[in-house]
Amino acid sequence: MSDGQTKKKFFYLNRKAPYGTIYALESLEVVLIGAAFEQEVSLGFIDDGVFQLMNNQDAAGTGMKGFSKIYRALGDYEVRKLYVEKESLETRGLSVDDLMPITYEDEDEDYAEKPSIVVVDKAEMAKLIADQDVIMSF
Repeated sequence: MSDGQTKKKFFYLNRKAPYGTIYALESLEVVLIGAAFEQEVSLGFIDDGVFQLMNNQDAAGTGMKGFSKIYRALGDYEVRKLYVEKESLETRGLSVDDLMPITYEDEDEDYAEKPSIVVVDKAEMAKLIADQDVIMSF
């Protein structure tokens, strides 16, 4: 951004399972567009949205093309923070070990790989949401 402008913070809140509706794929497409326009982009995953980050997804039988591998490329678009609500994971019998290993390369630290997924509790998620300029819910 020029003239001392700061980037607006965009938060994409994902609530739906990855398949069965278009919400998850649409969210991912909008995230990529936002990142291309140099927005400060982060994602939140609550409710059934946590299933979007499950490891070893198989879209066969859903009638939809699998797109989960795109999450692993988000770091290349400067999308480095994927916040997952702990309570949503627990309610669904999941842990962080059930999620894809999504990382980004930190150029400030000799391109060290760092995890993109950050597990937060409900209160932390609420603070994150309150701190954003724009929130889009899918």
